Amino acid sequence: MSNSSRCAACKSLRRKCPQDCVLAPYFPSNNPQRFSWVHKIFGASKITKMLQQLPVELRGEAADCMAMEAYLRVENPVYGSVGIIYQYQQQIIEVQNEIIKINGEIAVYNALLQHQQLQQHQDSFFSTDNDFNL
Repeated sequence: MSNSSRCAACKSLRRKCPQDCVLAPYFPSNNPQRFSWVHKIFGASKITKMLQQLPVELRGEAADCMAMEAYLRVENPVYGSVGIIYQYQQQIIEVQNEIIKINGEIAVYNALLQHQQLQQHQDSFFSTDNDFNL
């Protein structure tokens, strides 16, 4: 990369952006906030080391994970991503409870429907018995 089109990391760190900058593909200049969050939480040297240790095909996903974790940690310094995971777990439990409740209601409805059908069948059976005039 030329100095005029530095990546967000190199701009933030006020350095030249080398042609083989490991951070450039994952922290483009049009999204400086993304690098800012990651830099604040992990530090530039750790980010660079982590990305360099990974195969190239996994670096994008790793950068996305670091960006998400950093953003959530900035937004919620105490719980970070764990807070989101906990919220989702609570929502799952609520939905599971709702499913159990609805399945119970369906079972009651089906039982009432079967009872009603049995009652109608018995009523029709006994009404035809009366036609024989014993």
